[in-house]
Amino acid sequence: MWRRGLILAAALALLAPPAHAVESVQEQCRFSDSRFTEISGMTYSQRHSDVIYLHNDSSGGPLVFAVDARTCRTLATLTVTGIEARDLEAIGSGRDPRGRPVLWVADIGDNRDSWPEVRIHRIREPRRLVDQTLRAVTFRFTYPDRPHNAEAILTDPKSERVWVVTKQSARGRLYELPTLRRDRVVIARPVEDAGAFVTDASISPDGSRFAIRDYVDAEVRSGLPPGSNPRVVYLPIQLQGEAVTWTSDGSALLVASERDARLLRVAVPRPTGN
Repeated sequence: MWRRGLILAAALALLAPPAHAVESVQEQCRFSDSRFTEISGMTYSQRHSDVIYLHNDSSGGPLVFAVDARTCRTLATLTVTGIEARDLEAIGSGRDPRGRPVLWVADIGDNRDSWPEVRIHRIREPRRLVDQTLRAVTFRFTYPDRPHNAEAILTDPKSERVWVVTKQSARGRLYELPTLRRDRVVIARPVEDAGAFVTDASISPDGSRFAIRDYVDAEVRSGLPPGSNPRVVYLPIQLQGEAVTWTSDGSALLVASERDARLLRVAVPRPTGN
């Protein structure tokens, strides 16, 4: 899998406008947890400053890890029960109907474009960062035309709103999920086209902007999806850059990759006048 990602990254890099340079990048820290073999999704905590949650690809099981974003030290392992982890690809931070912080864990990977439905799981974000078991509430959805592979979700940090971005070789698509129901499969609503090879996405902690990344760059927009004022932020080349989230203060992006122990910080200045 990582060889394919490297080839795609190199190909996309050749297409990037040469006049643009990678934004200001610094290494935050390096992961030392040997379980982080295929980091696929990453999001910030709404309860704990400078904490991120991450998970592996399908081989990692139903596990979410709480990590110190300053030191890369693993703080807690969250075992999610009541789910079948077919192909976990993304995680996001949101709120439940009572306004409590939650984590959305998205089982949306579908490399063969064949699943008649995919799943998104909601778990309460823990108040204490200790090893624990959390039971998920599962919701099912599908697309209006046919099954799609996806690796990215966008979650409103202030509500239950969730969007999905499909991953396609030519062009993906942004979908909004309707009100989720435990007793039925809902149909995602198409919003607009997205770029190719989208691997992750994240809305900033204050909800003022969001980022959608591929193997080479990220597009940052103001507001909630579909957003406005798009700006391309070029990312450092990694073997298989599949994870992105925001820092706790929303001033920069944090990016991670499979087979790369570095957690990198990419500065994202706000547009002039904001």
